[in-house]
Amino acid sequence: MALVDQMAEKLAADVMQAQKELGPEADRLYVEVANFIGTSSPALEEAFLTACRVHLSEQRGRAFFEKKLKALQAQALKPDAG
Repeated sequence: MALVDQMAEKLAADVMQAQKELGPEADRLYVEVANFIGTSSPALEEAFLTACRVHLSEQRGRAFFEKKLKALQAQALKPDAG
């Protein structure tokens, strides 16, 4: 992994954690950070945005999986109606 990717991943992880802690008011913090760093390093900006998209996708996928798993587990615990 290139230095720019390592730096972008670390920053993305920190920003995603901050967004999680701060709640909905900060849900676009990563965009503000990307715009700020993009003025001095477009390469870092792009790597950062990619890392953020991966983190956000993982969060959405995990939320879907957990919801689906609960539903399937609840269904499995129900007695047969037949």
